[in-house]
Amino acid sequence: MNHPHGQSRNSQPNTLRLVAWETTRRCNLACKHCRATAEDHPYENELDTQAAFNLLKQIKEVGEPIIILTGGEPLLRDDIFDIAAFGTKLGLRMVMAPNGTLITHDVAQKMKDSGIKRISISLDGSTAETHDAFRGIKNAFEKSIQGIEIIKQAGIEFQINTTITKTNLDQIPKILKLAENLGAVAHHIFLLVPTGRGKYIVDTEINAREYEETLNWFYDQSQKTSLQLKATCAPHYYRILRQRAKKDGKKVTFESHGLDAVTRGCLAGTGFCFISHVGRVQTCGFLDVECGDITKKSFKDVWENSQVFNTLRDFNNLEGKCGICEFKQVCAGCRARAYEATGSYLAQEPLCSYKPKKNQ
Repeated sequence: MNHPHGQSRNSQPNTLRLVAWETTRRCNLACKHCRATAEDHPYENELDTQAAFNLLKQIKEVGEPIIILTGGEPLLRDDIFDIAAFGTKLGLRMVMAPNGTLITHDVAQKMKDSGIKRISISLDGSTAETHDAFRGIKNAFEKSIQGIEIIKQAGIEFQINTTITKTNLDQIPKILKLAENLGAVAHHIFLLVPTGRGKYIVDTEINAREYEETLNWFYDQSQKTSLQLKATCAPHYYRILRQRAKKDGKKVTFESHGLDAVTRGCLAGTGFCFISHVGRVQTCGFLDVECGDITKKSFKDVWENSQVFNTLRDFNNLEGKCGICEFKQVCAGCRARAYEATGSYLAQEPLCSYKPKKNQ
C-alpha cells in the first residue's frame, strides 16, 4: 500500500486530509510485507461502481481530502478510471498507488484523462535483485522502471515509496539517488508495520536504534535534496525533526521545513483513514480494528462518531511513555505497531528509544 500525497496544508484538528481506499484486494504481485496478503484472483463483495461513486460523494460531505486509490493493484479494477474521473468531477484530488508493472501508454493516457494528479510506485531495492526478491516476482523492477518512464512521458508526476527492512536498510541512500535520477517529485519511506504478510518477516524489522539512525539520516537528506521527503509509519521523525532543528538553532516553519512543519506523526483517525475493498473503515490500513462499515452507515457518521476515532483524537488517552512524552502532539507513536505488539492501540510505541523528559 502506497501513499502518493499532494499539497494539503489544512492542519485544523481532525480535518480529513487523506483517505486511502483499497479499491480492490486483487494484485499481480506477492510482496513479502503485504498488509492485505493480496493475491491474483477476484475477491467477493468488493464495492461496485455505484457504491464507489456513493462513497466519494459521502467523503465530499466531510471535506476535500486527497483520495489515494490503492489496492491490491488498483489497475486490476475495470472501472478504476470511471471512479477517478467521478472523484475529479467532485473536486477531489485523485492520486493512485499502482505497483508500476501494468502501466502502458494507454493506461497512462487514461490516468491523465481521468484526472489522476500523482502516482506512487514502490521501489524496495536499488537493483532488480533486491526489489524482485521483496516483491516476490521476477522482472518486477524492470517493469516498474518502464512504467515510470511511460508516466514521465505522459506528464504525470510520480513519487517513489520504499518500505525499510533490515534487508534493504543499506540500500536506502541508493534508492533515494535512483528516485532523483528517475525524476521523482518525492521519496516516501515506510517503516515496516508487522501486519498481514509483514508478520512473517518481522525478524527483518529494523530495531529502535537503526530506526533512530535512519530517521536522522533522512533529516540530513531533507536539507540537501530537491525531492519532497516524507517518513510514513515513522511518527518519531516529527520529534527528530524538532530536536535537530533546535540543535541547529532553526525554527520549524512551513518556509523552512515545508509540509513536515504542519503535519504530525501518526495521522490515524485524526487526518487520515483507510477504507477496505468491502467498505470497512479503519484508522489506517495497518491497524486492523473496524471503526465502521460504509455499506451500513454513512462515511460522515463513521468519521464523526466512531468510538475508535474519537479515542485516538484525544492524546491524553495514550498509555505508557507515549502518554507522558512531551512530543506526543507531534508524534503520537505508531498505533498499529502498538496494537500488534500488545493488543492495545493506545499502548506505547514499541519501536522508540526516546526517553520522555518526565521519565528522566
